[in-house]
Amino acid sequence: MTSSPEATAHSFNKVLNHSKSSSRSRATGEPDDGTKKLRRLILVDGIPSSVDSTLRPRIWKILLHVNDLSADSFLRYVARGPCEVREKIRNDTFRTLATDKGFKERVREDMLVRLLDAFVWRNHDRQETSQLGFTYVQGMNVLAAPFLYTMPSEVEAFYCFAKFIEECCPLYVQPTLEGVHRGLKLLDRCLKIVDPELYAHLRSKNLSAEIYAFPSILTLCACTPPLDQVLQLWDFLLAFGVHLNVLCVIAQLLLMRDDVMASSSPMRLLRTFPPLEALPVIGIAVTLVRDLPPELYDELVRHPYEIHDH
Repeated sequence: MTSSPEATAHSFNKVLNHSKSSSRSRATGEPDDGTKKLRRLILVDGIPSSVDSTLRPRIWKILLHVNDLSADSFLRYVARGPCEVREKIRNDTFRTLATDKGFKERVREDMLVRLLDAFVWRNHDRQETSQLGFTYVQGMNVLAAPFLYTMPSEVEAFYCFAKFIEECCPLYVQPTLEGVHRGLKLLDRCLKIVDPELYAHLRSKNLSAEIYAFPSILTLCACTPPLDQVLQLWDFLLAFGVHLNVLCVIAQLLLMRDDVMASSSPMRLLRTFPPLEALPVIGIAVTLVRDLPPELYDELVRHPYEIHDH
């Protein structure tokens, strides 16, 4: 028996108000009780954005540990004007979620350009201190889109996006897209274990994840409309880890499994996935975790951020 959206919103607000007062983050690296409760609510009930539109931005900021929102720093980056890869940014931004009317109404292209310029400037300044450098790479425009759509201000969107990129999936946005390619290889390995028959069928048509799942891995499924479902899926990924996106892509394959198995040219179906349905995808992804050997799951957890020493 799931609770009403109003009751769920109330539960979320209770946790949010409590976690503000109780936990100034402890440095253990372990999630505190407030975060654990938020995760459980996200998994069981989902964020009822239709009832309370302030919930998602507040929850995302907590999950990303974004406390410092210096508007001054953001404005200083913006004041520096176009970054050195502005051309590259402009080549992508006009296409961002181009078919989504709601997105286009709320997020203008200049907002995306500003945020991405500012991000490049921020990392231009931090280059000396951080192990990984960041600049603009393909796909970042789509990863920035949900933050600009969700957050009440560009400043909040900027800091959430920066924290997300730098800490949750830094290897996904290296110039080589190393994390993305790792994710695609892991997708093949996981699929082979959870559905050997489907895996064999795709391989018989020379289809590896590298060929059909690249956009879904690169953008953490944000390339598959509708946007409200993407945001629900991201609630889950921000709560439990970006690595689970690999299993969410497998879940989408399993939902279209019969058609794929029956098709003599499955790539035609896989070129554009069916509209995203967050709840069934999350439900399947959660059950797949149990089917994976612990060492493979461990590799999956680490692939978006852990640098291999070659």
